Amino acid sequence: MAKPLLVANWKNFPSSLEEAKRLIRDLRKRKENFRKVSLFVAPPYPYFEIAKGFGELAAQDLSLVSKGYHTGEVTVEILKSFGVRLVISGHSERRALGELPGLINQKVKLALKNGLVPLICIGEKEKDKDGLHFDYLRQDLKTILSQISKNEAAKIAIAYEPQWAIGKSAKDSIDTLDLQQTVMYIKKVLSDFYGRKVAEKIPILYGGAVEPENAQVLFKNTGIRGFLVGHKSLNAKDFSEIAKAL
Repeated sequence: MAKPLLVANWKNFPSSLEEAKRLIRDLRKRKENFRKVSLFVAPPYPYFEIAKGFGELAAQDLSLVSKGYHTGEVTVEILKSFGVRLVISGHSERRALGELPGLINQKVKLALKNGLVPLICIGEKEKDKDGLHFDYLRQDLKTILSQISKNEAAKIAIAYEPQWAIGKSAKDSIDTLDLQQTVMYIKKVLSDFYGRKVAEKIPILYGGAVEPENAQVLFKNTGIRGFLVGHKSLNAKDFSEIAKAL
C-alpha cells in the first residue's frame, strides 16, 4: 500500500517571511517523524522557495488563466516551474468567496491536463444526523467530476472536510463512526461513477479539527488514507505528531 498522504495547508500564514523560515527550520528538526508519509506543503506563493525541499510542494489554488497579461494571477506554468505536484481545489474558504462546483470542475480539468494532482475538497456546511448531507456530497462530486474520464479520475484525490469542523479543536471533530460511514459513501459514489477498480485508486483524506490528540483515532479503521491539515500544520511539534500517527 502507498504511504499515507499528509498535506499541510498553510492558508495565508505565517504572517512574515522570518516566521515562515523558522517554521521550516523547526519542521526539518523533526524530519524523522515524516518518513512514513507522502508529505505535501501548500504555503502562500511568496514562501514557495523556502518551503521547497521539505516534502513536495503543493498549491492552495489554481488560476484558470494561461500565461499572458493577467495582473495578480499565478498560472499553472509558474506553479510547475517551482515543482508543484498537487493543487488543492474547492476548499470551503474558496467556496465562501463564490467559487461554485462548475468552476472547480474547470480547475480540476486544468490540473489534470498539466500533470498535477487535484486534491478536491468536499464537505457539508452543517452537522447533520439524518444523513441528508449525503445527497449534497453526491451532487457536488457529480458536478466537479463532470466530463472527467476513468483514466483521469484515477489521478485525483479527495479531501472530506466537514465545514462545521474546520478550525475547531479535537473535541469538536467528527465522530469516527460518522467518518467511516461517510468515507464508505464517498467510495460508493466514486464506484457508481467510475467502477470499483478506479474508485479504489482514489485516496480519501480527512480534514477538520485534526490534532495530535485525535489523529490516530481518526486514521485507524475509518478508510481514510491521510489528512489535509490547516492550523496545526503551522505548529512544527503538533504537525510532526500528526505525521507519526499515520
